[in-house]
Amino acid sequence: MNKATVHIKGMHCRSCEILVEDELRKISGVTDVKVNEKKGSAYVCYEGNLDNQKIEEAVRNAGYELGFKEKAPLFSKRMQDYKELGFAFLVMVLLYMIGKELGIFNFAIKSGSNYSSLPIVFLVGLTAGISTCMALVGGLVLAASARFVEKHPQASTLQKFKPHISFNAGRIISFFVFGGIIGFAGSFFQLSSTTLGILTIAVGGVMVLMGLQLTEIFPRLNGLQFTLPKGISRALGIKEQSEKEYSHTNSFILGASTFFLPCGFTQAMQLFAISSGNPITGALTMGVFALGTAPGLLGIGGLTSVIKGAFAKPFFKFAGLIVIFMAVFNISNGLNLAGINVNAFLNQSPAVSTQADPNVTLENGVQVVKMTQNASGYSPNSFTIKKGIPVKWVVTSEDAFTCAASIVSSKLGIRKNLEAGENIIEFTPTEVGDIRFTCSMGMYSGSFNVIDSNSSSSSSEQSNIGQPTSAPQATAVKAGASCGGGGGGCGCGAKVQKQAAVDADKTPPVKAEKKDSVQVLNATYSVNEDVKPSKFTVKAGSPVRFDVLAKEDGAGCMGSIMIPGLDNNPQGFEKGKTTSLSFTPTKPGTYTITCAMGVPRGSIIVEL
Repeated sequence: MNKATVHIKGMHCRSCEILVEDELRKISGVTDVKVNEKKGSAYVCYEGNLDNQKIEEAVRNAGYELGFKEKAPLFSKRMQDYKELGFAFLVMVLLYMIGKELGIFNFAIKSGSNYSSLPIVFLVGLTAGISTCMALVGGLVLAASARFVEKHPQASTLQKFKPHISFNAGRIISFFVFGGIIGFAGSFFQLSSTTLGILTIAVGGVMVLMGLQLTEIFPRLNGLQFTLPKGISRALGIKEQSEKEYSHTNSFILGASTFFLPCGFTQAMQLFAISSGNPITGALTMGVFALGTAPGLLGIGGLTSVIKGAFAKPFFKFAGLIVIFMAVFNISNGLNLAGINVNAFLNQSPAVSTQADPNVTLENGVQVVKMTQNASGYSPNSFTIKKGIPVKWVVTSEDAFTCAASIVSSKLGIRKNLEAGENIIEFTPTEVGDIRFTCSMGMYSGSFNVIDSNSSSSSSEQSNIGQPTSAPQATAVKAGASCGGGGGGCGCGAKVQKQAAVDADKTPPVKAEKKDSVQVLNATYSVNEDVKPSKFTVKAGSPVRFDVLAKEDGAGCMGSIMIPGLDNNPQGFEKGKTTSLSFTPTKPGTYTITCAMGVPRGSIIVEL
C-alpha cells in the first residue's frame, strides 16, 4: 500500500476535514484518508497509481485548493480594518450612552405578582431576552451567527436565519424537559455558586476569542476553534458546505445547553421550578420563560441575517466589540460568583473597619441587618457584624423580577429567590473575615465584614462592611427568627437537648383528619408553648396539609418551621395567620419537625 501527503489551503474547521476526506475517498484506488486542517494536509493511502489531476479536482470540489497553508500574521496589515474598528467603537460608545440615558439597561418588571402566574413568567422571559440573557446567551448567538454570515455571504436571508430558529427551538424544548425534571427531582440541578462562576468565566473566555476573530485585527486567532471530535461531527451530520460552522443540529444542541448557563433570571425560574416539587409546574414555568426570551434572541439572528454588502465588514467589527464587551461583563460576574473580589485587582483594598455600623442594630441579642434590593442591586451592600452573635438579615425586595432578586452566597450556603416585600435570612458568623454575596449571575454583589466581638464599637451595638470568609449555613425564612432569640431559640447548640426532649415525649401521636383527598394536621404556635400538638401520624401516598395557627408572631430560631425530607421550605409565623406546609409522603418512617435551622420540636410518623 502506498502513502502520499497532499497539501491543502483554505481549511479552518472539522467540517472542512470531513468534506475533503469524503471527496478524496471517491477517487479510484484510494483506500483511506486522514485530513488535518491545522497542518493543512491530507494523508492518502492508495493502491496502484495516484492521479494528481483527480486529487486536485476532488479538493476543488470540496471547496478548497492545493497549496501550503500560510501562517497568518499576528496583527492585520490592512489599515482599513483599524479604521472600521475605530468607527465601530465610536458607534458602540454612542449607543451605550443613549441606552444608559434612556434607562434601557435598568429595564425591569415591577409587579407584585409571582412566578406561579404563567403570563408573569412570560413577561419575565421578555425582560431577560433583552437584558441579562441577551448579555450571556445573546453574546454567544451574536458571535456564532455573525461568524457564519461572514463566512457565507452568498447564503440567502432565510438560510442565515434558519439556525436561529433551531437554536430557540432547542432552547425552549430543553427548558421544558429539564424544567419538568428539576420540578420532580428537587435540587437535582442546583450547582454551587463557585461552579456557576467557573462556567460563566469559561463562557466569557469563548466569547472573547469569538469577538476578537470578528474584529479581524488578529488574523492568527482565526485558527483557534472549539470543535467537536470528527466522529461526533459525522454523527451529527456536520457535512454540508453551507453548514460548516453553524449547522441546524449544532444550533439546536447549543440552544438546549443554555439551560445550564447562569443567567440570573434563569436561576430564579429554576429555583421556583425546584421549589414547586411538581414536574408539570416546573416544565411549564421553564418552557414559558424560554418562550419569552425567544423574541430578543431571534432579534439578534434577524439582524445578522439581513446584513450584507459594503456595510457587512464594519458591522462584523461592531458585533465583535459588543461580544467582547459582553464577555468582559460575564467574566467579571463569574469572578464574583467564584468568590473573587474583582475590585481588589483594580484598587488597593481599604482598611477593615472595626467601628459601629449604623445599618446594623442589636435587638434581643441578635444583630439585625437591613438591606433593600431593587433593579440596581443592593443598598446598602456592605455591613460590619460581630463574630459569634446571631444575625437576622432583613432584605426588602422592591423589584422581585430582576436579576438581583436571586441572591447567593457560597460562604453562607444560601441560594434564595427573593419575594416582593420582606425576606429574612439567618446565620451566625463563626470566623473573622469577609462574607460575600452576589446575585446568581454575579452582576450585583455585597459583603459582610465580620469582626471580633471584642472589637470596639458604640454602645448602641451597631456595625459596617468588608468582604468574605467562612460562616455556617444560612436559612431563608419569611418571618422573624434568629438564633439565640426568644421562643426556645436554638442557642446555637441546643439541638441535642431538643432532640432528647422529642425522643422522651411519650404522648400518643395525633392522627390526621381526612378532608376530601387531603390529610390535614392542625396545631397552634406560641412563643412559650411552641407548636402544639407536636406528634402526628399520616399515611404514605396521600397529600398532607400541616396547618399551624400562630397565636403570636414568630420569635427566635423557633419562630420558623420546616420538615426536612417532607417540606424543606422553611416558613415563619405571623400572629393571627395560619402557616401551611403541604407535601405528599412516599416513604414510611419518622420525620422530625424542626425550625429553619434544624432544631427538633416534634415528629410526623408516616405509615403504610
